[in-house]
Amino acid sequence: MKNKKKYFKNKSKSRKEKATTVDQNYSKTEEIRLNKFIAHAGLCSRREADTYIADGKVQVNGKVITEMGYKVRRKDAVVVDGQKISLEPFVYLLLNKPKNTITTTDDDRGRNTVLDEVENATGYRVYPVGRLDRNTTGLLILTNDGDLAHRLMHPSYKVKKTYEVETKRTLTDDELAAYSKGVELEDGVATGYNIRPFADVKNTFLISVFEGRNRLIRRMVEFHGTEVTKLKRTEYAGLDLKDVSVGRWRYLKQKEINDLRKLVKLDTLDFKKG
Repeated sequence: MKNKKKYFKNKSKSRKEKATTVDQNYSKTEEIRLNKFIAHAGLCSRREADTYIADGKVQVNGKVITEMGYKVRRKDAVVVDGQKISLEPFVYLLLNKPKNTITTTDDDRGRNTVLDEVENATGYRVYPVGRLDRNTTGLLILTNDGDLAHRLMHPSYKVKKTYEVETKRTLTDDELAAYSKGVELEDGVATGYNIRPFADVKNTFLISVFEGRNRLIRRMVEFHGTEVTKLKRTEYAGLDLKDVSVGRWRYLKQKEINDLRKLVKLDTLDFKKG
């Protein structure tokens, strides 16, 4: 077994910061669509839950269920791909991800993942919203709110992401301006917004995008014949890294959570029930 480094610690030294949670207000007898139950257990989106169901990987009370629209109750025993799930309270974290950390739920090569320490530290099972490359640092949201996670990642909601980019050589004003017009990548045009070079930091600029294609910023830089040497996500969906140093995390506040939900057209949550 590898000796894992303790990267992720709550920013509160007392470790007593209270989680902002809200209970999923279902009674033991209320019927819930199976895909919604799976999503609200934080395992995946409803669409992904449908795939699990169709593939025969979901059991309810020991019986394989493949029927779309099947309904369950909170007290039922639901197992997805061998893993028993339940409706835990929703919880939301903001992590300042360090380098050399994998944004996955597990890694078959034994490398550190963003869940290795965060899940153990909080006592809640949470999942990363989207991905950051292993060597990309910065803002990452983790939650078990499957509906919110799915919509934040879906391109139709155009969630804004801002990055601080350091390149091997300085990009010219014309090269930076080209991002505002859009540059042609192998999977389509990529456009940047609010592009601002750093006057006092060599080879560094800020750029915002409204999509989440794989390695997008790195490929946009490679378009101009150079490469990214350092990449940090500084903002995501209106959130920033204020007061969260590298490798630390904090719980999102109630207003931040409901602002995220409103951004992607979800109902706000009543925290009085949490």
